[in-house]
Formats: sequence, structure tokens, C-alpha cells
Amino acid sequence: MATHKSTSSSTFGSSLSAVAALSPLDGRYANKLSGLRPLMSELGYMHRRVQVEVAWFIALSDAGFAEFKPLSPGARTYLLGLVKNFSEGDANAIKEIEKTTNHDVKAVEYWIKSKFEARPELEHASEFVHFACTSEDINNTSHALQLRSGRDVVLLPALDRIVLKLRDMAHAYAHVPMLSRTHGQTASPTTVGKEMANVVVRLQAGIDRIANVKILGKMNGAVGNYNAHLSAWPDFDWEAFSKKVIETPEPLGLGLTFQPYSIQIEPHDYMAEVFDAIARVNTILIDFSRDVWGYVSLGYFKQRLKAGEIGSSTMPHKVNPIDFENAEGNLGLANAMLRHLSEKLPISRWQRDLTDSTVLRNMGVAMGYAVLAYNSLSVGMGKLELNEEALAADLDAAWEVLAEPIQTVMRRYGVQGAYEKLKEVTRGKTVTAEALHDLINGLEIPQADKDRLLAMTPASYVGKAAELALRV
Repeated sequence: MATHKSTSSSTFGSSLSAVAALSPLDGRYANKLSGLRPLMSELGYMHRRVQVEVAWFIALSDAGFAEFKPLSPGARTYLLGLVKNFSEGDANAIKEIEKTTNHDVKAVEYWIKSKFEARPELEHASEFVHFACTSEDINNTSHALQLRSGRDVVLLPALDRIVLKLRDMAHAYAHVPMLSRTHGQTASPTTVGKEMANVVVRLQAGIDRIANVKILGKMNGAVGNYNAHLSAWPDFDWEAFSKKVIETPEPLGLGLTFQPYSIQIEPHDYMAEVFDAIARVNTILIDFSRDVWGYVSLGYFKQRLKAGEIGSSTMPHKVNPIDFENAEGNLGLANAMLRHLSEKLPISRWQRDLTDSTVLRNMGVAMGYAVLAYNSLSVGMGKLELNEEALAADLDAAWEVLAEPIQTVMRRYGVQGAYEKLKEVTRGKTVTAEALHDLINGLEIPQADKDRLLAMTPASYVGKAAELALRV
């Protein structure tokens, strides 16, 4: 029977380093995700938990309960400082407490209480930390704060940079004609700018969908009914209080949208909306990445050289479109995770199970692959140089595309079998300008239209492409 030996820790070392990281997001690509990591990591999760606990605690002090008087200005400043100045060292201190509690939210509660030592005002009120809360009251709002920050601070700005670059390209190349290809075959010409404009419009609509999803939060107890809250103060309007804490802007509130109905966990439908919207944008960008890859292959775009860079270990001439390939691959990874998140998270057995908890810890991984791809696209687009000579040569070898305008004008004047006549002359044949001109000269149509068709070239037959590109 075969035996399998594990590699000893002495071979690779036990401390985490870039080359020892299991995920490339924290290894090879770590420096490209420095903006996302503080927000979506466990450090970011703990930071948000402290923020929620502090906001709830301060709000309770202002609720008018005789047992918990309003906090002094100094105490409030100190508590908000715990949030503002939260550090990796604080997160590690919470992890140390968790080794004993084996419960991450309780460890946060105990850490906050430990910060009350030698502060009689706060020590006296310490039992109001986490008062009437279930862990999920803290977790769902923390995840919401994380997701909002990751979306608004990192993901959307990265997408905006792509849109701005595409818009610049749409305007700069609005008048540069390009041969289209439908089904891989030559088709009615367009302009390079118009093709960029198409992506701009699609992306902007997708970005708006991501940005417009309301980020929800609930703080209503173990199964969503305020059971514990009402056991302490039966006559207090806990729902209105919870709504106020959730919707009051930061730092005294959370600045989220109130979720009035839930089981123990917030239903996560809004999360599914966000992740689905991101995945749809990613699909658009996969389409774009493949198109640019193809245009590079055709020679429509050159890529600026980078000193010292090697395209192949054996073929010195190669300049590969690696940024677009990396983007395509990482967008696929992101979408695989995003789709699992959106399909799984809204499902929970009865009043809750824990399958969402471990899955939610991967929000940052899914967003990380997406942001990594956006960065690759931005770099790749910055390397592109238009090769107008190649574009012109391709068009000049495709006179068959003028069969469309010729037969359309023929049909305008009732020439019978217009489509069929052009099909006979062009389909599957090498078409020359001379052959088309001979055909045009023999048509029974007004001379002005003959002259217009005779003056037309594949490069001039672009319709409103330039106007559409400039309008975006």
C-alpha cells in the first residue's frame, strides 16, 4: 500500500510569506490588492464588528434608559477612537481571546470590555456591550459595511478607470475604419472607436447596477422578533431604535438600509444582487478581453514593449497579450465564486444554519480576483498602440463588403433579384474594386446614386459609426 509523506515544515518554513501563500491573491499578486485587503480580510471583518458594537453601545446610552445614562463626551470620543485607530495588533489581541472563547464575536465583546478597564463610567455600563444582540446582528452589519467599502472604495473606482480609458479610445479612434467580422467572416465595416463605445455603454449600465444595490442590515435578535430586547424593556420601540442605529450615518450609526424582516440572519438577497451584478460586468469584460486578444492577433493593435520583458522562453520575437489573458482567467475565477455566493447565500435551513458563515469569509476572495482582472485590463489597455496600416490593408482586401450597399440601393429602385445578383458575383469569391465598378456602371439606377456607390470604399462605408463613438 502506498504511503504519502507530508513535506516537513522545515523545508518550506511555517511562517506565511508571498511564496508560501496558498492563494495567489496573498502570494504572487499580493501587492496588486493592497487596497482591498484591509477592507475584506479578517482584519477588516473584526474592525467592522468593533464598529457595530460601539455604535450599538453608544446608541443604547442615548435611548433614555434609567439604567444606562448618556455617555460623557470623553467616553464617546474614546469609544469612537477604538474604531478609528483599530490596528492589526488589536485584531491579533481579539484572536488571542478567541483561543479561549472559541467564539469570534464573543471575543470581540470581551476585547471591547477589556478596553474599559480603569474607566469607571464605561466599566459600570459594560454589560450593555452586545446587549440583546445575537452574533448575527453584529456579523450581518459588519459584512454589509465590508461589502459596501469593497464595492465603493476599490471595485467601482477600478471599473471607472476602465470606462474612462475606453471612452478615450472611443473618441480618439472614432474615425478610424475597421473591418467587422460576423461569424468570423468579413462584414460591414465599423470604426475602432465605435467598437470601444459599445463596451463603454454596456459597462456603464452594469456599473450602475452594482452601485445602485442598497446595502442592508438587521439588528433584531436571535430569530428576528426582538425577543430578548422586549424581555428587558417591553414598552420600548426596539424596531424604531434598531432602524435608527442602522440608518444613521457613520460614525454614530452604520449608514446602511434597514432590513425589517429576517430569520436569525439577514436574508442575503441584496448580496446576491451585488454579486450577480458584478458577475455580469465581468462577463462583459471577458467578452472585451477576448476581442482585444483577437485584434492583437490580427495586428490591429501593437503592444508597447517593456524593457527586459520576455514573451517566450524559446521564441524571442513574441509580445504576448498576457494582460488580457490574465484578465480573462481571473474574471472566470471571480465569476465562479460570485455565482456560488449569489446562489448559496439566500438559502438557509429553517431559522438559520452556518453554511453562510464560512462562505461569506470568501467575499474578499471573489472580489479580489475581479479587482486583479480589472488591474490587468487597465495595464493591458495602456500598452495598446493602434496599427492603422494593418487596419487599412485588411479593409482594402475586403471589397466584397460593398455588396451590401450596392444591393440595398438596387432594391430602393426596384431592381429585381438585387440580393441574388450580388450573391452570384461575390459569395465565396475574391472580389475586386474593378468587378464591383463594372456591376455598378451597368445598373439601371440614377447617375447620382451610381456616382455615390462608385466613390465608396470599404474604409468609407462605416455608416454612423464615428458619430456614435463620439457621442458616448
